[in-house]
This record gives sequence, C-alpha cells and structure tokens, in this order.
Amino acid sequence: MSITQKENKWVLETAHSAYVLGLDGDGRLVHVYWNKRLSAADAYPEVVTPRGISSFDMPDNLAREEYPAYAGPKYIDPCLKATFSDGTRDVVLCFESADVIHGDLPLLKLRMQDVDYPLSVTLCYRLYPAYDLIERWVEINNTGTDAVLLERVWSAQWHFLPNASYRFTHLSGQWAGEMQINRETLTPGIKVLESRRLTSSHYHIPWFALDQGDADEDKGKVWFGTLAWSGNWKLSAEVTSTASTRISMGLNDWDFAWKLEPGATFSTPACFGGFTTAGFGGSSRALHDFIRERKLPHGQMLHKVLYNSWEATEFNVSVKSQILLAELAAKIGVELFVLDDGWFHGRNHDHAGLGDWWPDETKFPDGLSPLIKRVNELGMEFGLWIEPEMVNPDSDLYRAHPDWVIHFPGRSRSEARHQLILNFANPLVCQYIIDKIDQLLSENHIQFIKWDMNRNVSEPGWSDAPGDARELWVRYVEGVYRVWQTLSARHPDVIWQACSGGGGRADLGILSLADQIWVSDNTEPAARLKIQEGFSYLYPANIMEAWVTDMGRADLPLEFRMHASMCGSLGIGAHLMGWKVEQRVEAARWISVYKKIRPIIQYGDQYRLISPQAHGYSAVQYMGKDAQDGVLFVFRTHLTEPAVLPVIYLRGLHPDWIYELEGIAGQRSGSAWMEAGLTIKLKDDQSALRRIRHK
Repeated sequence: MSITQKENKWVLETAHSAYVLGLDGDGRLVHVYWNKRLSAADAYPEVVTPRGISSFDMPDNLAREEYPAYAGPKYIDPCLKATFSDGTRDVVLCFESADVIHGDLPLLKLRMQDVDYPLSVTLCYRLYPAYDLIERWVEINNTGTDAVLLERVWSAQWHFLPNASYRFTHLSGQWAGEMQINRETLTPGIKVLESRRLTSSHYHIPWFALDQGDADEDKGKVWFGTLAWSGNWKLSAEVTSTASTRISMGLNDWDFAWKLEPGATFSTPACFGGFTTAGFGGSSRALHDFIRERKLPHGQMLHKVLYNSWEATEFNVSVKSQILLAELAAKIGVELFVLDDGWFHGRNHDHAGLGDWWPDETKFPDGLSPLIKRVNELGMEFGLWIEPEMVNPDSDLYRAHPDWVIHFPGRSRSEARHQLILNFANPLVCQYIIDKIDQLLSENHIQFIKWDMNRNVSEPGWSDAPGDARELWVRYVEGVYRVWQTLSARHPDVIWQACSGGGGRADLGILSLADQIWVSDNTEPAARLKIQEGFSYLYPANIMEAWVTDMGRADLPLEFRMHASMCGSLGIGAHLMGWKVEQRVEAARWISVYKKIRPIIQYGDQYRLISPQAHGYSAVQYMGKDAQDGVLFVFRTHLTEPAVLPVIYLRGLHPDWIYELEGIAGQRSGSAWMEAGLTIKLKDDQSALRRIRHK
C-alpha cells in the first residue's frame, strides 16, 4: 500500500487496487493501469507508446495522457486550456520531476513544465489505502512576469480499460426530486454533466460510476469518482474513435476565466476516484467509510433526533408558540429543537428580512435567550435556521449596501423567492456575515445551525472585481468556505447542516464543513425512498437528515413515515399540536426504537437489497461493522393485488454464525439468510422493521 517508482512508471497501490502511470517513449505522461492490485510491482503492464494511424489520428491524439492540455494535433477533450500574454492559446507540457512523500497517506507529485512559457503544472495523487481511493488535484504556477489567463482547469482525467464498452451510472433530478439513478451505455462522443447554477445543484450530482455492464450490488468491477466542490462543475465522459474511454471532472469552464498573476498558484478542487470488485454496494460502502472517518468535521458522532418548527408555524413564530412545540417535542423523545425561518428582524413573510441577522424585536423582545433556556430545561439542545448568502431588497442590509449583491449594473436584478444573492466573492460581504453570525452564536447557546440557500444565480456580474469578473464562480465558493471555516473555528462545538432548498448543495466540498445534508424538501415518504436510495450511492446514512412530516401523504400510516425517516438521521417536522395523542405516543415509541438502533444505521454498512426506484416493494439493510446486529427495513408502495412479492436476500452476515430475525420464526445460519432468503408479506402502504441478531 504505497507508491513505487519502477523505471519509467509509478505504481500506486491501495488495499485492493492499483493505479499505474508512466512516461512513454515520446516523453508523454500516460495512464497505464487502474484495476485489481497485483502480487508485485513488476507484474503491471509496461508503458506503451502509441503509433499514429493517419494524419488525422497522430500519436498525440491516441495517447492516454494523464492530464492532456490543449496543444498540438490532438482533438480529445483537454483538461487544461490557457492563453499567454502574447496571444498563444495552447499549453505544451513536458515532464520535469517527481516527488514521492511516504506516510499514512502516501502522496505523489509530478511536475510538468510548458516547453516555451513559464507555466508549471503539478499533478498530485494522494492515496487513502484503506478505502481504495485516490485523491487528485492540480496546481498551476505562473513562474513568469506576465499574467496568464486560465480558461479551463480540471482536477483529473480518469482512464479505463481500452477497447471495452462501459455502462455509465449517474444521479440527476430537480428540486423535490433529487438523486434519481440513471444508467446508460457510453457511446462514441462526449457525454457532459454539469452545473452552471453557482452550487453543485439539484439537477446533477458531481459523481459517477462505471462498469462493463455486468456489475450489480454485490459483485463486479466498478470504477467511481466524485468532485469535492460546491459550485459550478463539469463532468466529461468521452469515448474516442479508437475505443478509449475517459472521464474528466473539475471546475466548469462555462463563463469561467482566471487571471493567474506572476508568482501565483491556482489549485483545483480535489477529485476522488476508486475501484472495487464488490459491485455498486462495495463502491458505496468505501465512500461511506471514507466520508464518516476522514471528511466530517466532528467525525463519527451520533446525530440527535431533531424537531424542526417550519411546518408547524412557518413565519408566525413567537416565544410562546415555540415553547409549546418544544414541550411536545421533548415528551416524544426529541433531543434537538430547531427554530426555522421567521425568527429574525422584520421576517414576517419571505419578502423581507434576509440579511438582518438578529432576533426580531417584536417576536423576541428579550432575544432568543428565554426560548433557548426553556428548550435546555426540557433536556434538548437548541438549533437555528439561517440563510446567510441571501438578502431581501426589503432589508436594512440591502438598503445600506445594494451594491453587495451579484448583478450586472446595467441590468435589472432578477429576484427568486423575493431574494437576491450576496456576493461572497467580496471580502466586505464575507466579513459582515462573519460578524453577524459570530455575534449570534456568541450571545446565545446555539448548538446546531441549518445553513440554507433557496435560489440559484442570475446576472452573474461583479463590477468591482479585482481581476477578471468571471472569477466570480470560484471566488464566491471560496468565500462561502472561508465564512463557514471562520465561524466553525470560533464555535467548534456547533453542528452545521448544509441545505440548498433540499439537495442543491450535496457534495464532498461542503462535507468538510457540515456534518449533515438536508437531502430534499420533498418529505413524501414514497418519493423519499427513491431519493434516499440515490443519495446512498455516495453518502452515508448518518449525514442524511430525514423528517417525518404531514406534507404530501399525511394519510400514510405514521409507522411507514417513521420507518422511511429512520433510514437516516431521524427528524420530526410535523405540526405536533395537530397530532392526536395516540400519534404522539406512537412517535415516542418509534423514537425510542430508533435511539437503540441508530448506531447501526448511522455507522454500520448499508446494503440496498431491493430498489424503490425499480420496484414498489423495496428493502434496505444496515449491518453493524462486527456483523453481530443489523436492521432490515421493508416498504410496499403502489402495488395492486394480486402481487408477487420478491424474495429478500440479506447481506453482510457471517456465513457460519446463527442469526434470528425479529418477527420471523426460527434461527438460521448467515449463509441461509443470505442465499435462501425470506419473504415479508405487506399490504400496500405498509412497512416493516426487523432486527437482526447474532445468537
């Protein structure tokens, strides 16, 4: 599990996989191998120097370069494009040096230099051996005296076995319908996924999986990758005319430019790639473990059962109404009470108040302290909703600083949800938000923040930009990160949740700052099962906040709604004062059950047994890391009688151990549960939760 140089190639080995690259006979840095780890470093293929086919396909166009720049007679989709001060618009790279840094996370840095201009490109590869993951990023350094205009700077290009056909799996959707699973065969040409919305967006997720058409949940070779960036991004999946398949990921080059000043370095976001022979389930579990153990700010902490006030009171909040809700929430076992929108200055509806981040003087004449004190007396922690990137024109902030929003000076400013976007690329804006939220957190005992963003960008202008105004797309996200990092450093015990109208900013970049993601504003349970399944391809259950509400399908049994939300980090969003006593009693019972099994759900291994996106009868299983205990959830939706219900085959059990399944007679070996299966009969809109125990 290390990085080894073998003559003209470098071998990067993780626990089960290997990634090999090297210099071909013409000096190009090319990809050699990404597959199963072999027994010895000299067992991997040799570097091949391509031969030209014709004047239309010369060696430069056929080489599987690790990081191709736009230059010479090559016509593949490049990773780097730049314009020099004299108008030259290509980059011709030559390998210069390699640096291997050994340690817990081995790091390889390969430095290349333009043959004529003072521009260096360093390719960085960091290994996470236990997860079979490689982190890649690129550093571009201007070593000259003139500025260089960067027009495309991607983080990585991933190559796959040549002369093979591939199935491409990705996640798409829209607001309230995120994370839908798509599978298609890649054909010659370029398939592009992207976001141009200033966030990673609801519409495509910066993640992919590739297989050769024969992988399933349990077995088969799967290559996968994701970009750690919370802004505009682009994925280019290209199949060349010579059956070479490659996927590139990085910052979106649409409307992008970066003026790289002399002596400056531009670093790309990180791109993570992995390989497994354990199918799509194996790729997901590798990412789950990596995110929980390496990415999250607070590591492997159990997330509390949450109550959110939005559905109950919307903007009509007061100390009295929130205390009444808090008292009901405490009685059913809630551990964290979150006050949603409507608490701050002038916020009586969504037309006003955003930007004025202090308690409304009418609703909270003594500030938030009386409410927080009562919530804490009830044994719960207190949390708050904010939307710091936004401003309403009807606000003190906008009246004082109308120039602080993203806009073109000569154009009207398009409002969405009656709000505009503050320009977080502007340091003055960032400092204002830091000061206001820091004061809020310093003066109040707040332990949880839900950070929301309820619109996408329009009129992306920045009239007083210090460089090229198109740097906005990157500098804005860097500003968001800087504000979040500053506040987190000052208030390290606060747990942050990322939300953008649901899953509009669900990416690995934000998970270095937030411990949770609000997956979707759609809380209808049958729809959520599909969204939650797609989410699980990349993200673990502990970061998935999932509420029980009365919106959409309040007619569904409370048991069904509770079970759907118990598949992640359980929250309650319903109007508790509108619930009958017996509903609150039932909710309290399920919350008690959840608290007992949440270590398994939040930090165990997840197995997608039957897909809710493919079948009206679905099943998902969570198994503790020691294979001792597990939980099985089964749901039936929208199936008419007569219906033949599928057999459920458990996963993750020790084949020789004896297990019992709650509600199912008899004890069986792990192999019997996994190979012979079981059936659970349900009627439509019914669900089941079954504990799995090693005897």
